[in-house]
Amino acid sequence: MGRFTNPRDLYFGEGARHEVKNLKGSKAVIVTGGGSMRRGGFLQELEADLKEAGFEVKLIEGVESDPSVETVMKGAAVMSEFEPDWIVAIGGGSPIDAAKAMWIKYEYPDTTFEDMCKVFGLPELRTKAHFCAISSTSGTATEVTAFSIITDYAKGIKFPIADFQITPDVAIVDPELTYTMPAKLCAHTGMDALTHAIESYVSTAASMYTEANSLHAIREIVEWLPKSYKGDKEARKHMHDAQCIAGIAFSSGLLGIVHSMAHKTGAAFTGDHIIHGCANAMYLGKVIQFNSKDARAKSRYAYIAKEILHLPGETEDELVAALVQEIRDLNDKLDIPQGIKNYGKGGVKADESIIDYAEFEEKKSRIAVDAIGDACTGSNPRQPTPEEMEKLLECVYNDVDVDF
Repeated sequence: MGRFTNPRDLYFGEGARHEVKNLKGSKAVIVTGGGSMRRGGFLQELEADLKEAGFEVKLIEGVESDPSVETVMKGAAVMSEFEPDWIVAIGGGSPIDAAKAMWIKYEYPDTTFEDMCKVFGLPELRTKAHFCAISSTSGTATEVTAFSIITDYAKGIKFPIADFQITPDVAIVDPELTYTMPAKLCAHTGMDALTHAIESYVSTAASMYTEANSLHAIREIVEWLPKSYKGDKEARKHMHDAQCIAGIAFSSGLLGIVHSMAHKTGAAFTGDHIIHGCANAMYLGKVIQFNSKDARAKSRYAYIAKEILHLPGETEDELVAALVQEIRDLNDKLDIPQGIKNYGKGGVKADESIIDYAEFEEKKSRIAVDAIGDACTGSNPRQPTPEEMEKLLECVYNDVDVDF
């Protein structure tokens, strides 16, 4: 038996953010990030709209990129004191993900972070509050998904929380929030969205209900992401919708080991974080090569190449190779490095990586085991052994083709 779960309501298009005026309740907490929503005036608009709707409003600002367990616990404590009946998260994936985890702790104060990380093991939410998510970046699609990514900095590991309980009640996809998004953020989040669409299509949990969304998102993202990167407003509209459609696909169709590796390498090294969307962009082609040893996955990658992207090739092998090259070409257009060996600070191309190879070698065995245990690995079309995962990590560091 399968399951397909979405928010109760999804509002999209310019001005959709003002739909919060129609929420019903008495107290609302707004969770947001480092200041871009305030600088753009969107936070002030949201607060005013909620007050117009009759809410008393409390702000939780300053959620960092890659939100920490500590941030989650502090935010939940604020919620416990204020007792909101709506949690409204606005911004990129980080504040929305953090707010989801705060929501769990608010509803169940005795829940530990370890409890949260039990895959599809959460208790019933909405005993105290409902959840509205307003996305400002075009990639994570956390406004429509059953996932949240929280970092345990003491362990140097990003942990996915996965449960349909944390699918927002209301999702708002307003492209006006993305028009001033920096080009680099546009590139990284866009490649995150493409990875969602491709991984969900080849996932062992894919179904007819997810595949249509996956395929349409792939077509849209490949066409519009390079234009969005250059600041084209029409392209930003297309990308904001396409990333959400990809999110709808993967929330029920699940993901694979591109994300498993991205989660486990993101905070593992002392040089700096590997930005999530950039990691996905670097790892995606290598994982396609690895998964293509599975007949079903190879056929699906070939279908994407031939029927969706109209890439050259007669045989499945040729079509898979064309798809991998298309991803490499996209990375070049978006100024994204092809491997960790060229990963510069902030996810830009560099002659020398800020991720030290000796440290990578020292940690890769543990990372391989952690990646295999990640929540996304179970739905990958080919299950790697620890030795294969180590070899795959070597390939993504050195930008070497995968042939095993």
